Amino acid sequence: MFGLIGFLILGLIAGAIARLLVPGKDSMGILATMLLGIVGSFVGGTLAALLFNRGSFDFSTSGLIGSVIGAVIALLVYNAVTGRKKVTS
Repeated sequence: MFGLIGFLILGLIAGAIARLLVPGKDSMGILATMLLGIVGSFVGGTLAALLFNRGSFDFSTSGLIGSVIGAVIALLVYNAVTGRKKVTS
């Protein structure tokens, strides 16, 4: 049971860091931020499997750094698809 709680906490931390790194204002709640981090963990794990030739694409956590990188990618893709954030200088 602690594994699931740890996974959710890791997702929340990774999602929050990703939201801080991507410029602009997000109107996400805590659950959406946690979901962003969890999706980022899966994206980061898949990227790690591709880049480091692990040969395994199973769903697993990729660590905090991989989760943050994956969450940033997921957030940028989401913003591009929905057109929600326009970054202007």
